[in-house]
Amino acid sequence: MAFEFRRLSVVLLMAALPVAFGSCSSTPRDPSVNAGANRADVYPDITAIVSAETQQMSDEQAAANSESLAALAKRRSAGQISDAEYRRQLAELQALRENHGKATLSEIEGTN
Repeated sequence: MAFEFRRLSVVLLMAALPVAFGSCSSTPRDPSVNAGANRADVYPDITAIVSAETQQMSDEQAAANSESLAALAKRRSAGQISDAEYRRQLAELQALRENHGKATLSEIEGTN
């Protein structure tokens, strides 16, 4: 009985070896993968300083945008601009919100 168990285990081991060695073989890389993103051959450097891919909005720009939105709302409530003009400017800002991310991504990827 013990002899048969050893024989079975050897057969199973022999059957599993090609699968194990086959998974270690190098395969051709997919050309659609960005070469800079593939870190399979090196250890990642977790001490590297990470920088943003694109220029981020500064605090001054955020404050200026907030002020312009507040001014738009104030002019509307004071009756200085028409409802149609308010809605046009609001639609323009909402379109910017909806499309800015996609446009920036295509600019980064170079797919304009």
